[in-house]
Amino acid sequence: MKNIFKILVLSLFFVACKQKIQTTDIAKLNGYWEIEKVVFDDGKDKDYKMNESYDFFEIGKNNAGIRKKVMPQLDGTFLVNDTYENVKVRFENDKAFLDYATPYAKWSEELITLSDKELVLKNKEKATYHYKKTGPINLTDDGKKTE
Repeated sequence: MKNIFKILVLSLFFVACKQKIQTTDIAKLNGYWEIEKVVFDDGKDKDYKMNESYDFFEIGKNNAGIRKKVMPQLDGTFLVNDTYENVKVRFENDKAFLDYATPYAKWSEELITLSDKELVLKNKEKATYHYKKTGPINLTDDGKKTE
């Protein structure tokens, strides 16, 4: 009986710890995100020590916007191109999803964690993508702040 009680308490603890994404949290998605690692469904993971590109999100008040790949430069600027993905945030069954669309494909990712510094997304193959919030790199101009 004691073991059943312990299992029940632990189960409730893990369920309670899962972040519920609110509509007010979506603004935190805006900005530059650098991937840190991918954890695959089989438990293996791939760490990213250095990234040549960041994901840039811009989501408006209607929970729709874009995601672009941008390449940070040493002077604090970014190389960008005209390629982007349309993104819509969808809430369903107490979960949040990012629905992407391009002229060639449509797909969704579940929004697992979203804070000012951390983003975790899960795709349909159950791989989780862990990102950290980042910004411009400026190794020139004697450390002057990049606007």
